[in-house]
Amino acid sequence: MSPQPGEETTAKPDLPPLPGPKQQLFNELQTRIEAAKTFSEILPELEEIILKFLQAQRLTIYQNARDGQEIIAKFKSGLELLEIRVPLTANSVAGYAAVSGNAVNIPDVYNAQALSEIHKSLKFDSSFDKRSGFRTRSMMAIPIRIGPPLLGVLQVINKVGGDAFTDTDLIYAKHLALLLGKKFHQEFEGTSGPYEYLVKRGLLTPEKLEEFAKRIKREGVTMLYLLVSETKIAPELVAASLESYYLLPFMRYDPNITPPKKLLSKLNMSYLRRQLWVPLAGEINEEILILIDDPTDMSRQMEIQRALPARKYIFRIGFAEDVLQYLGGGGVSSYLHGLASKLEDETLEDTGSSVDEGMEAAEINENENTVIQLVNRLIIDAQRAGASDIHVEPGPGRLPSKVRLRIDGLCREALDIPSTHMRAVLSRIKIMARLDISERRKPQDGKIVVKVKGQPLELRVATIPTVYGEGAVLRVLASGGGLPFDKLQLSERNYHELERLINIPQGILLVVGPTGSGKTTTLHAVIGRINTPERKIWTAEDPVEITQTGLQQVQIDHKIGFTFALALRSFLRADPDVILIGEMRDKETAHSGIEASLTGHLVFSTLHTNSAAETIVRLLDLGLDPLNFADALLGILAQRLVRTLCGECKQHYKPDDEEWKRLIRLYGEAYFPELGVTQANTVLFRPGGCGKCGKTGYKGRVGVHELLVATKTMKHLIVSSGKAEEMRNLAVKEGMRTLIQDGVAKVLKGIIDLSQLFRVATE
Repeated sequence: MSPQPGEETTAKPDLPPLPGPKQQLFNELQTRIEAAKTFSEILPELEEIILKFLQAQRLTIYQNARDGQEIIAKFKSGLELLEIRVPLTANSVAGYAAVSGNAVNIPDVYNAQALSEIHKSLKFDSSFDKRSGFRTRSMMAIPIRIGPPLLGVLQVINKVGGDAFTDTDLIYAKHLALLLGKKFHQEFEGTSGPYEYLVKRGLLTPEKLEEFAKRIKREGVTMLYLLVSETKIAPELVAASLESYYLLPFMRYDPNITPPKKLLSKLNMSYLRRQLWVPLAGEINEEILILIDDPTDMSRQMEIQRALPARKYIFRIGFAEDVLQYLGGGGVSSYLHGLASKLEDETLEDTGSSVDEGMEAAEINENENTVIQLVNRLIIDAQRAGASDIHVEPGPGRLPSKVRLRIDGLCREALDIPSTHMRAVLSRIKIMARLDISERRKPQDGKIVVKVKGQPLELRVATIPTVYGEGAVLRVLASGGGLPFDKLQLSERNYHELERLINIPQGILLVVGPTGSGKTTTLHAVIGRINTPERKIWTAEDPVEITQTGLQQVQIDHKIGFTFALALRSFLRADPDVILIGEMRDKETAHSGIEASLTGHLVFSTLHTNSAAETIVRLLDLGLDPLNFADALLGILAQRLVRTLCGECKQHYKPDDEEWKRLIRLYGEAYFPELGVTQANTVLFRPGGCGKCGKTGYKGRVGVHELLVATKTMKHLIVSSGKAEEMRNLAVKEGMRTLIQDGVAKVLKGIIDLSQLFRVATE
């Protein structure tokens, strides 16, 4: 593999010192080669000295053609100089030295058996001998390089005064190859490291490069991932840096190129993902184009030639991410596919070690097995992608298990896990969540507490047995401050009404909606608005997901009987001004909340209901006293989260007559004029698709709301136990706009489109 950033890449072969006369010749060669502008201009003058130094009849010096296809001999002793092109295959002596990285010393090039013992494809082309009458006997071939990248090959022919070159002669040739490597490296203007190009241009510091090198090992990410996401260096510049180091052309992912099925059918996909190379064109025994992340990995080059025999290979450098994309990679982190595929050849061991709370998830020991790295990597990438949930789902029989991430409310496939290792992954998750790994028949609940880049991250874990085996769902609860009230994107009416209600000293305000509709975020935005030193605020939550300075926040623990109702009773003895109850799940909690609001406290809570009006009916059905509830109620905010159009790629268009009539009907013909828009001056937007939104056309989410205010008329209707439809109609008449109406207003503003609105709300 390529050298790690920050490591020394200059070749320092362990070569013994030369005997006196040889050292003098070598010093003369070194002085004159270093002083020359180019090696080609000095070779005719040095040819005799080089042949004397090597005690050889002839030599050929090849240079890397920098086209990923061949090496070219422009420097040749004996007879007329003709350009010789040798493909990068093990079929020739020079080609073998180039692709294997091994120096060879062959006593007799006509001994076919001896050549096949070096490599089964190795042959000697005797056509030149037949044409010229020259007889080639012995030969040495030494790769020319400074560090991993190939710069050329030194080929030495026929020992003077002997039948074959000795091991000592090979040492002399290696000295010369090192000297030539330094000269070629200078002429090529090559860099000494894969990312030196970026450092020289001030785009990256050596310290940051060293830090990234360490993180690559422990986090399982690629250097490209860190360079692009954290230093904002364009991938094109990273590609240029790699070209400068490897001295080969770079190739990015092209969706118009499909790897040939004939070639892929001869290879295992998991093997390719693990090895990070892919054939992109060509045919067996002909010419094959190979994309690889590290062309200096000679063992992989030799493996490629074993797996796909060809007359000629063309190599291109590619990002690991791009190689994996050709192989069906993708999802939250393409690199995970390569990591997961390692499981297929790895013997797993359950360490049985527990993970301390506060463990640094980003600091993964490089010696840990792949399952541990995979689970840690999945958590880190899910957090970075803004996922709310991680779904680990077993597959039937021997089919792979799936991992899906819920991002912006929709699930996306992240990677496959081999079925034989699903149990090990589940065991690792259970260990981190402090669950019983031996219990697979019953559901279990737990939590994982880790740190990513020093920031705490909590995950709620639920394991559930299915007909195909045990699965798990990890809810990502990113700790941090609340969203500012002004960022809730409330309508003008909802903004002013809600701000008025939360400044009333007593009463109860409810935020309602299904799971995952952003109720907690809204509640903390509201609490943040009134969080001042003059107010004492207590919160009881399960779990405490968002933290704010100035709040006294309590974590509910049902295992020990510490429920919302018990916490609420405790708060009333702790001199509160404001109380937040995470959820009114039962009559006792709801009744206690009403009592608290009637005794001079401002109470906030949530319910899982579909609309504001339905919430009133639900609470009355729990057995609350209608008079007390009506007296305490300030308002009910119902909400949903809708995917927003990507600001980078959304496409504008003019609505046609049919669509315009539909918008009017959805908002209500009687109320539509209040929006102040006409068909002529309205521009709507539809999703596009770009790299920033993952080609979906949507990025992020926004709330759509309906705020029912408990006016005197509404309170009278509650006391008389009116129906939900009556309460809804009254609220709309008094100024409430429904979820659909609020959504239509956001459609007209170009924030969302109707297709996404109808995913979360009905007419």
